[in-house]
Amino acid sequence: MTTKPLSGPSAIAALPRNRLIGEFSLWSADLANMERDLKRIDAHVDLHHIDVADARFTPGFLFFPDLVARIAKLTTRPIHVHLMVEAEIVEEQTRQFIEAGADLISVHAENGEAGLRAVRLAHELGAEAGVVLRLETPVSAVTPFLPEVAFVTLLGTSIGVKGQSLSDQACPRLIEARGLMRKAGREANIVLAADGGIRHETVPLLRAAGAETVVLGSLAFGDPDLAQRMAWLHGLKVAA
Repeated sequence: MTTKPLSGPSAIAALPRNRLIGEFSLWSADLANMERDLKRIDAHVDLHHIDVADARFTPGFLFFPDLVARIAKLTTRPIHVHLMVEAEIVEEQTRQFIEAGADLISVHAENGEAGLRAVRLAHELGAEAGVVLRLETPVSAVTPFLPEVAFVTLLGTSIGVKGQSLSDQACPRLIEARGLMRKAGREANIVLAADGGIRHETVPLLRAAGAETVVLGSLAFGDPDLAQRMAWLHGLKVAA
């Protein structure tokens, strides 16, 4: 069993802001050999990303609290749980995953007032909170969340389906979100993230558009030289 040096808001506040954050989606790990893959990525990961799906808000079922509790015992890195669930269960899911060991819970802006209540509950329970937007949702939907979150994640593909190409709207949407963060006086306090369509050719575009982290799946787990891959990622710059 591991002991985290930092957890919750402290762990998220300590993430690097001078380079792309190494956020690894455990959906792309070998699920039958999770402990092995956690060890393989340990030297390179800044933040574990775990998707949760209820088969209603998004296709299919994805991960559950017991799995997060097990992962939390195997890593010292912070855990980011992305809740792709309906509004009526988002608060209870927030509670369950924080109790399992999540440091950061991101809820969907599409959950509306229930999502805002979940953000506040996350804080009450000692965790950090973020907000996520589906590709088809106007970027302005994040505005009510900006005073209360530490992450804003924009999906660049349709929700919950692997292997899609990045939307042409992904980069303009990042730029728009950055403008809203700046207008709210929260630009320095919020990490802007891109999720979906993450490929060798798309990451530089997303980084140039202002992404501070991209959620890495097969681009990381499928690379035989992960150290070289991460060195390349860390060298990418935001457009002047």
